[in-house]
Amino acid sequence: MSNKILIETSARHVHVSAEALEVLFGKGAELTKKKDLSQPGQYACEERVTIVGPKKELANVSILGPVRPATQVELSATDARSIGVPVAIRESGDIAGTPGCKIIGPAGEIEISEGVIVAQRHIHMIPETAEKLGLKNKDIVWVKAETNGRTAVLGDVVVRVSENFADAMHIDTDECNAISAAPGMFGEIIKEM
Repeated sequence: MSNKILIETSARHVHVSAEALEVLFGKGAELTKKKDLSQPGQYACEERVTIVGPKKELANVSILGPVRPATQVELSATDARSIGVPVAIRESGDIAGTPGCKIIGPAGEIEISEGVIVAQRHIHMIPETAEKLGLKNKDIVWVKAETNGRTAVLGDVVVRVSENFADAMHIDTDECNAISAAPGMFGEIIKEM
């Protein structure tokens, strides 16, 4: 069994709750699918918002669907620093105690008291792949990414196992640029360093 994993870049985006969606886009608003993403059931939406921090704002930020139980903003560390928000590296959904921001849509705006994160680098993995590799949910691994002139080993990669996933590693745009990642690139999972 190969220990190779597809590396994908996850750019800045927002997950919204149903309540936030209505405030931002109007009563009865629904997300409009623009394109499917690699993870089953996940999609980029036509709807876009502006993220406002203490220092500046980021316009035209994509919303990813479907709606979530809580609103969450995922930025790179560079994005967070540029808008004046502390960097909180977390797994998606782990937003307790993270910074907040203002989110502006065409119909209204909301202020979230927490929910701005820099997503911890992670691997989505189906149970069959995890079993073959001897991995389980929440394991931490290293991934070697070989690129021309920027080969790197990325540590602190959390493995997330679910039958609802497709095998892929997600890194943010800062990490992508640091290793000169390109679409279709694979990394090598290393259990221990």
